[in-house]
Amino acid sequence: MTARLPMALGQGNPGVFISMLFSQLGLSAELLRAIADQGYEHATPIQEKAIPLVLAGDDVLAGAQTGTGKTAGFTLPLLQRLQSSPATGKRPMIRALILTPTRELAAQVGESVNNYGRYLPYRTSIIFGGVGINPQIAKLRRGVEIVVATPGRLLDHLQRGTINLSQVETLILDEADRMLDMGFINDIRKVMKSLPAKRQTLLFSATFSQEIKRLSKDLLNNPSLIEVARQNSAAESVTQVVYPVDRGRKLELLSHMIGANNWRQVLVFTRTKHGANWVSQQLQRNGLVSDAIHGNKSQNARTRALSDFKEGKVRVLVATDIAARGLDIEQLPHVINYELPDVPEDYVHRIGRTGRAGLEGKAISLVCIDEKKLLEDIQRVLKRKIDKVLIPGYEPDPNILPEPVRKRSNRRPTGNARPGGNRTGNGAGNRNGSSAGNRNGSSAGNRNGSSADNRNGSSAGNRNAPRRRAS
Repeated sequence: MTARLPMALGQGNPGVFISMLFSQLGLSAELLRAIADQGYEHATPIQEKAIPLVLAGDDVLAGAQTGTGKTAGFTLPLLQRLQSSPATGKRPMIRALILTPTRELAAQVGESVNNYGRYLPYRTSIIFGGVGINPQIAKLRRGVEIVVATPGRLLDHLQRGTINLSQVETLILDEADRMLDMGFINDIRKVMKSLPAKRQTLLFSATFSQEIKRLSKDLLNNPSLIEVARQNSAAESVTQVVYPVDRGRKLELLSHMIGANNWRQVLVFTRTKHGANWVSQQLQRNGLVSDAIHGNKSQNARTRALSDFKEGKVRVLVATDIAARGLDIEQLPHVINYELPDVPEDYVHRIGRTGRAGLEGKAISLVCIDEKKLLEDIQRVLKRKIDKVLIPGYEPDPNILPEPVRKRSNRRPTGNARPGGNRTGNGAGNRNGSSAGNRNGSSAGNRNGSSADNRNGSSAGNRNAPRRRAS
């Protein structure tokens, strides 16, 4: 996966504001060289505003749309500050900690740090569950200056005593809103107890809710506020459209659109892990090479599926909302909501996978009568109506009555419908299944299993635990 700095918004468009050159932001020669290697000269608005504040040592609360360069907005000044104040002592100490909600985002941020720090001597460790902990321990013992981690696995290291955060100078919470959604707030507060009270804290978020502002009061000291775009807004480079369709014909319409339009790279979102597997399997039967990515997949399987998708070996990647953060796919042309998300803000993150770096993209939502309320909630958050287009031959049957999404989820699919919103299947909510709630299972709730990012299980496996999705 190659992390790239987005070009300045409006670059190449007459009459549109062109942002500052990176060379005007006080960055070092080594960083400017690394930026040039990526083929960029201009900073995006979030980078232009954040970099000087971070360099000045301010705490920062920053909100910006996905795909606008938030990662580089904190990575570049972080590296500059490390460079400007070399550590004393022979053994490298952890001086910067970056927390992310998902493995994919941790990997993306870690790669960004390595790319832009390629001419600097700093070592980075990327820590998340789903992979063995011993190689991570070995690297930490050798010494690193920067750690990028998911909260659960980081707590594993803290409990084992294999990581020392007492010298951290800068803490960065990336996609903080998603961490709140996934129930990581308690883990974050536990991590805070291992950090020095005197530090710089940066909180970056794709959406800018009141909950985020409340969290900032607890974690940040007199922060500088940056808000590049209106709260919960989608990038203007993304064309959004709703295709009304009966629940039992969604798969048929999805296959038709991809095949008839010869789309070669399509990211499809479902609400559940089981649904992602089912849609992927059905598309395969229809002759469309596809794969699924979600929290129950091993990290190797997730990495392989994403790599194959980027390389064009897989035509359709079906994902859950857990994958909506951290998927940085250059020039992705199409995102399709096979099902609308339960949380309206997740819609913004989903469609933010396309139209990145100022490029154009298209976000399509297949909406049945059951999802009318979900669509209304999304439009309320966006503060706009999404255009509806009827596809000839796929017009909804007015005689079909709506069914509650969660009630319908408890049934096996019939025809082309799939069990959307399954709360009691084999996902995170299954008390006896193989997922997050199962202490002895194979997923996030398993202390000894393949993913350590959920130490206390999901809401179903632990009555008192916050609701969390495996990452």
